[in-house]
Amino acid sequence: MVNVVKIEEHPKWKNVYIVELEDGSLRLATRNLVPGQRVYGERLYKYNGVEYREWNAYRSKLAGALLKGLEELPVREGDKILYLGVASGTTASHVSDIIGPNGRIYGVEFAPRVMRDLLLVVQARRNIYPILGDARFPEKYRHLVEGVDGLYADVAQPDQARIVVRNAKFFLKDGGYLLLAIKARSIDVTTEPSEVYRREVKTLVEGGFDIKDVVHLDPFDKDHAMIYARFRRG
Repeated sequence: MVNVVKIEEHPKWKNVYIVELEDGSLRLATRNLVPGQRVYGERLYKYNGVEYREWNAYRSKLAGALLKGLEELPVREGDKILYLGVASGTTASHVSDIIGPNGRIYGVEFAPRVMRDLLLVVQARRNIYPILGDARFPEKYRHLVEGVDGLYADVAQPDQARIVVRNAKFFLKDGGYLLLAIKARSIDVTTEPSEVYRREVKTLVEGGFDIKDVVHLDPFDKDHAMIYARFRRG
């Protein structure tokens, strides 16, 4: 087992930490909101009496986006976030660490089997509220979700951007942020990824978003990009 030399908060990303190991390597981490709990087999590190969870960029597109130079991590402590395509909670659990006990994630997932995995995570992680639903129809869960500061989407649907715009109009506050993980091959396998990204960006802009940054996630996720944007209500 490699020992921890030190853990420090990242100078740019609030509530994200850099772990320096004895072998000289560095790891991204978040402070574990539920000490002792692993979500996807990640390493746990103890330093000065505090437990941290390694944030694996090959398992989480948001971690990959940060390491690929995303302009800003807009997620803040206490934020309310709508998470479309929350799946079994890998990335959501790290977002949960960042927003802390006063924040809230409304996690929408379509697949019942995956939702069962998520329910095991949220038993102790009380700031994630799981919603079994279809992100294409936000009106069906509007009674469960309040206005949110941010929207995170990883839905792997052909009309990802349109789905995001619909949800934003229901729930996202003016000036709220969007983090959209786009898998180009889920949208159109016949089109070059760069063209798919341009098309999705156009849909977002027409829907009221101001694009702040787009980063490609290779080598962490092939044919994926992360879009960071801000929402403007008309």
